Amino acid sequence: MSQLNKDILFLLFEELQDDSKSLFSCLLVNKLWCETVIPILWRNPWCYNINYKNKSYLFGIIAYYLPVSNKEFLIRQGINFPPILYQYPLFNYLSFCRSININIIDSIIPIGSSLDYSQFLLQQEFYNILITTCPELKYLDMRSINHQIFYFPEAKARLETIYELNCNTSVGPTYFYGLARICQNIQKLIIINNTTKANHGIAKLIEVQENLKNFEWKDDFEDEYYNFIKDPYKKALLALEKKTDNLNHLKIFFQYVEKFEHTLYTLLQEILPKFYKLKTLIINDIIFSIENQLNMNYMMVYHDIEILYIDNITINVASSIIENSRGHLKELLLFKYEDYYDCYYDGFENNFDKDSLNFIHKICEHCPSIECLSLLFSPSKEHFTEFEKLLKVCQRLKSLLLIMVDNGKRRTFEKILEDGEELLKTLIRSAPTNLREIRFFNDFKFSLQALEEFFKKWKGRPAISILTTDHIYRGEDYMKLINEYKNDGLNVLRTL
Repeated sequence: MSQLNKDILFLLFEELQDDSKSLFSCLLVNKLWCETVIPILWRNPWCYNINYKNKSYLFGIIAYYLPVSNKEFLIRQGINFPPILYQYPLFNYLSFCRSININIIDSIIPIGSSLDYSQFLLQQEFYNILITTCPELKYLDMRSINHQIFYFPEAKARLETIYELNCNTSVGPTYFYGLARICQNIQKLIIINNTTKANHGIAKLIEVQENLKNFEWKDDFEDEYYNFIKDPYKKALLALEKKTDNLNHLKIFFQYVEKFEHTLYTLLQEILPKFYKLKTLIINDIIFSIENQLNMNYMMVYHDIEILYIDNITINVASSIIENSRGHLKELLLFKYEDYYDCYYDGFENNFDKDSLNFIHKICEHCPSIECLSLLFSPSKEHFTEFEKLLKVCQRLKSLLLIMVDNGKRRTFEKILEDGEELLKTLIRSAPTNLREIRFFNDFKFSLQALEEFFKKWKGRPAISILTTDHIYRGEDYMKLINEYKNDGLNVLRTL
C-alpha cells in the first residue's frame, strides 16, 4: 500500500510539474512527499518563476559535486563558496537532472565572484560537472554560451541524447558545426535570431537532424533599425524544407526585414505546402501576395492540422485548409489585419459576403472540435443566422475572436448599435457552455441598455471575459455597469 501511495503521489505531482509554488509546498508535508517531489523538481530545476540570482543554495548544491582539487583551485582564484557547500546533501540532486540552462546558471555564477575571469572559470566548472553528472540530457538552453561544451569529457554521450535545444544566432557558426557532429536526434529546435549576421552553422545543425518534429524561429532584434549584410533566413529554410517527412510543428515569428522581404515570402510560399504532416502552423507578420495565395489555394493541404495561426491569409485559402483538415482543428486564429481584406477585395469581384459565409459553413462542417476561433464578420442578417448555427455546432468552443468588416456598407451609428444588440442576443440564445472568452474588434458597439440586458441574462452561467479595442466602454456610465457585474463575480468586459 505504501508503494501504491507513492506511485499515486508521483502521478499527481507530475501534473503539477509547471506549478513551482505548489511543488515547493509539497516538500514540507512529510518525508514521503518530499522524496516524491524532489526528482520532479530537479528534472528541470531552471524552469521555475523564481529569482535565481539570489539562490545560493542552488549554487552550493552544484558546487558540492565539484572535485576537491577543482574547488581548491577556484578558492585560490578568490572564489567564495556558501556554507551549504560543506554539508552533505539529503539527495543526489544532479542524478535527477535532465536539463541545462546556460542563462540561469550564468545568473547564479556572480554568487561566487564578481570578477570576469573568475566567473569564466566557474562557468566552465559548472557546465562540466553538469555534463558529467546528469545521467541523460534531454533539454539544453545554450543561448549566449561562451564555452565549447562539446569538447568536455563525456560530452558526446550526453549531448547525443538531447531532445530539445534552445539557441540563438549570436553564437558563432563554428559552435553549431561542433554540435552538428554530435547532436543529430533533436526533436524540438528553437532558434532566437538576435544578430544581423547570417549564421550558416544553424543551417548545418538543421540539416543533420534525423527526427526533427518541432521547429521554432523567433526574430528578436533590440535595435529597431537593423541591417543585414546576407540573408539570414534562406539557408535555414532550405535546410528545413528537407525535413517535411517528420516535421509536425512549425512556428515562425518574423520582425520586418525589408531588404529580404520578397525572397523570404516567395520561399515560404514555395515550401509551406510541402509540410504535409503539420499539426501546428503559426506564422506572424507575413503578408503573402494575393496572386501567390490564389495559386496556393489548393496546395496547402494539412490533413492533421490542429493549430493554425496566420496573420494575413485570404478567406478562400483558409477555407481550403479547413476543408482538408479532417476535423482535427482545435485552434484557428487568422485575419489579424482587417485592412488587408479591404485591399484584397479592392480590384477583385467583391465576393466578401459570399466568401465569409462559405468560411463559416466550412467551420460548421469540418471543425466540430474547434476550441479557439477567429471570424471575419459581416453585419448581415444571413451572417447572424449562420453564426448562430456555428455556435450550436461547435460545442467545445472556449475562445472567440470576432472582427467586423463593413465591406463598404457605411452603416449609421444607430445601425452599428442594432447589429451589436443582435450579436449579444445571438450569444445569449446559443453560446456553448464552454465559452469563456470573446474578443471584439472594429465596429462592434453595444448600447448601455443592450449590454446590461446581456449581463443580466448571462448571470448564472460560467464567468466570461469580454475584451474589446473600443474605448467607449471606459465612459462613466459603462464603467459603473461593468463594475456592478464584476462585483457579482463576472469578469465581464475589459478594454485592450
